[in-house]
Amino acid sequence: MQLERGGGVVSFGGLAVDGAGKFGRAFRIRLALIAAAGAAYSVLLWVLRSSSYAAEPLLDTYLQMAGSLIAFTFAANALVRFRGTRDRMSLILAFGFVVAGLIEAGASMALYRGMLVTPSVSDEISLGWLAGRTLLGIVLLASLVVERRIPVSRDPGKEIAGVVLIVGASAYLTSVFYFMLPRAPKIHPGAFLPRSWDMLPAAIFVAATLGFAFRLRRVSTALDRALCVGAALNVICHVTISQSQRVLDAPYTLSHVLMVMSYVVVLGGTLLDNAQLFDQVSRLAASDSLTGLANHRRLLEALESEIQRSRRTGRSFSLLLFDLDDLKKINDKFGHLMGSHAIKRLGMVLRSNSRAIDVPARYGGDEFALVLPETGPHEAEQTAARICARLAQDGEEPAISVSVGQAVYPQDGASIEQLLGAADLALYRMKRRGEGRLRLHQIAACL
Repeated sequence: MQLERGGGVVSFGGLAVDGAGKFGRAFRIRLALIAAAGAAYSVLLWVLRSSSYAAEPLLDTYLQMAGSLIAFTFAANALVRFRGTRDRMSLILAFGFVVAGLIEAGASMALYRGMLVTPSVSDEISLGWLAGRTLLGIVLLASLVVERRIPVSRDPGKEIAGVVLIVGASAYLTSVFYFMLPRAPKIHPGAFLPRSWDMLPAAIFVAATLGFAFRLRRVSTALDRALCVGAALNVICHVTISQSQRVLDAPYTLSHVLMVMSYVVVLGGTLLDNAQLFDQVSRLAASDSLTGLANHRRLLEALESEIQRSRRTGRSFSLLLFDLDDLKKINDKFGHLMGSHAIKRLGMVLRSNSRAIDVPARYGGDEFALVLPETGPHEAEQTAARICARLAQDGEEPAISVSVGQAVYPQDGASIEQLLGAADLALYRMKRRGEGRLRLHQIAACL
């Protein structure tokens, strides 16, 4: 078998593969699919533009209010994420979505109230719509820049104040830009772009889409993917509304649907991300950081659960305590890193030699515990012997051994304290006799 590289060609066992050619074909196929999708959407826009559909003002208001409500919900979840991860991007997006949602909701209510007073449809583009959408695009770009420069918050209080200042200044400057215009931008029916001003936020969202797409090369969380898709949906939203020739026509309504969809996608990504974070926190709260086994808290919960079950079924269970021999000597001779590795070795042996229903745990320091449901004294002795044998045969240096103590419910105790005390006493007796060090033929007799 031969491997040759040169000129982008890889020869493997006589089979030549042009890596650059494959990449080029994949790129051309993807480009062709994008072009086909763009052409199909252009046809759809032409059909919608020619349609005589006119939405009810109340429907548009409902869409806008739904979008604002989803934006507020996203902001709340983003703040939860910030509290857990100190991620500045989440903090900036939370405040940005709140402000943008408020502006868009206010613009929608103003439009609805105006149409109740004057039923005739205005030919002006809502400045509140433009300001809110532009602000949201700017916030997305700002979150990318800040995350790239300083990704993790150092002082949450100061960070919140700084973000409020940044988002507030962006909202103020955006509003000033639009509301200082001599007159509101007009809709030009029959033009190639009846609402050409909507291409400004579209361009900002294009930049945000590209920024999040490049970010996905480094980080690929559910939130990052959702933000990339959401930014792309907002691009399509503004390209769609740019073809609107009058307020509440088909392109206008579809663009608002796309806006709400983008918020739903971003909210869904945040919920998935937060669920993963909560799951990770739950695992960390119940596991030991060094070995990955259950921690002391989880051990006590497992013992309490087994006591309750044994009282119902009348069946016994066993508890084994393991103490790593001569850990101090290992630390003094080989260093603390090797001592930590010795603890991890024992943890791996416990995990790999336990049943699915067993609970291996790090009891504290160099002490470990193993809860064995539905197990009597003889089976527990066999388990202890097997674990000692596996530890002696792991092939790593320095060689390590353990001392073992056993307690069985209810013979050795009817409470958690009594069981741990009995197992600890048996462990202490074994260490005094020095019989725990690889004397596998004597383990059963010592327990």
